[in-house]
Amino acid sequence: MSKILITGANKGIGFETARRLVAEGHTIYLGSRDAERGRRAADEVGARAIQLDVIDDESVNAAVGVIRAEGGLDVLINNAGIQAEMGDGGVIGAAGLTAEIMRETFETNVFGVVRVLHAFLPLLQQSEAPVVVNVSSGLASLAGVTTPGSPLYQYPGVAYPASKTAVNMLTIQYAKAFPEIRINSVEPGYTKTDLNNYSGHQTVAEAAEIIVRMAQIGADGPTGGYFDINGTLPW
Repeated sequence: MSKILITGANKGIGFETARRLVAEGHTIYLGSRDAERGRRAADEVGARAIQLDVIDDESVNAAVGVIRAEGGLDVLINNAGIQAEMGDGGVIGAAGLTAEIMRETFETNVFGVVRVLHAFLPLLQQSEAPVVVNVSSGLASLAGVTTPGSPLYQYPGVAYPASKTAVNMLTIQYAKAFPEIRINSVEPGYTKTDLNNYSGHQTVAEAAEIIVRMAQIGADGPTGGYFDINGTLPW
């Protein structure tokens, strides 16, 4: 069984992923920016709570220290994310996009992934079967958002899709740089969470399926790929 860290896991898809992986018998570190909310969530599913704010170096480094002291890490699931372009009137499109919205989105969705990956790479490299799952989005697909008539094409937002496209590039480049680690991006699907004001059509149970699957791949599994529950997605 693996030791798995999930960032942003005190609610939504991350919480359901933690619940599922605990049920599979893995040791789960349930990462949460808010320590108390994380403790309550971890107690509910039988995971270990760990305070971790992906935009704070001190928090991330402290989490590394805790997990190192407890024997290391096999799987990292970069799940924490925000959708800062959701305004009171709906999604903020290109006309309303500001540098601040872009900066806030990238701080968590992109820089946070880099910060956590950089910090935990030494532990992952000590694992016999290390895995990284980067939670991306269908909106990251350039092929998808440029296909007229598709739901992806209709989405007006800029910051969130751009951040997830950047995550996909991170997946590709890290997978090439660290071939001994299975590193993939996954698209959970359009899910009812507070990230999108519960406008999605999937349940968190459905969304967690691809994350749970890819978190448990072996040393002969794919790497540098982009997947949803039905298979490979176009970049």
